[in-house]
Amino acid sequence: MSGIGTTAIVEINQTANRYQSSIVIHADNKYIDVKSILGLTLTLIRDELYRLDVHGPDETEAREAMKVVFEKHGLAVRFEV
Repeated sequence: MSGIGTTAIVEINQTANRYQSSIVIHADNKYIDVKSILGLTLTLIRDELYRLDVHGPDETEAREAMKVVFEKHGLAVRFEV
């Protein structure tokens, strides 16, 4: 499995940081704050389904933005309810 590029990691991180909501990625029994660029760097790989947990005052907008940026970089994502 190969890691994703720096551009994707930075764009995902910057997108998450535009929102007040908490955005946590669940991957490989890890729970990583998507606003942590180091956490993303160590977590994101291709060919995996990522689960995102989004809670906060702007969660609807944050979910949509995260879906768009993950799909843009070919990363499968689903959201926890």
